[in-house]
Amino acid sequence: MFGTFPFSLTPMRREPAHRSEMVNQGLFGEVFEVLAHDREWSHVRLGHDGYEGWVLTQQTTPLSRESYRSQLDRPQAVVASAVDLVDHAQPMKSRTVVAGSYLPYLTDGQLELGDETYHYQGPLADLKPSRDSVVRHAFTFLNAPYLWGGRSAFGIDCSGLTQVSFRMAGINLLRDAYQQANQGQTVDFLEEAVEGDLAFFDNEEGRITHVGLVLSDHRILHASGSVRVDALDPSGIYNAELGRHTHRLRILKRLI
Repeated sequence: MFGTFPFSLTPMRREPAHRSEMVNQGLFGEVFEVLAHDREWSHVRLGHDGYEGWVLTQQTTPLSRESYRSQLDRPQAVVASAVDLVDHAQPMKSRTVVAGSYLPYLTDGQLELGDETYHYQGPLADLKPSRDSVVRHAFTFLNAPYLWGGRSAFGIDCSGLTQVSFRMAGINLLRDAYQQANQGQTVDFLEEAVEGDLAFFDNEEGRITHVGLVLSDHRILHASGSVRVDALDPSGIYNAELGRHTHRLRILKRLI
């Protein structure tokens, strides 16, 4: 079985329980494969990055295998504004959408999601794989609050920020920081890094737990408490407000 998300943000949980931890969010228009059911819950695997989690079945729309494959295999338009609206002929079915959401089969302002037809007149991401494009889209989320598993300006985590920002520039990243660290080409020294590169940071056990977007002038855009800009040096991220380094630099990667 296959499906898609008809709501702007759909919580994905680690286990099929009301109080279980949210680990991710599905965005409007993303497609998935259904792996299992447990009462009102569905265990799904996202098509774009293979991430798995449990969602409420009522918050999904079924798709045929053909539609699932079609949406994965062809480029999809992507919402550029932090939050916008897709209109339906029946106003009660209209939906908010957030930056990074897919707009399946968008043509002349009309899109299809399952059996429903919507209209969208807002700005679209340019899907241009350039460093400038990534950075410009990433600043859409400036000052957004940190939210574990979040992927929108209403709340976002560090790897959600990089994943959605790169999507808006036409580049697919995996979901978690440690997974993203295995993509792209290694940059050997911070002095060689350019705006648009990714910087990864590890914890005391050596596990990569944080990622941010390298900016010019020895700065970094990252989600820590909120999406913010801090200084970046060979030791890591320096937070001037706290007067100390908060993250230890592990590796630099270039994807563009």
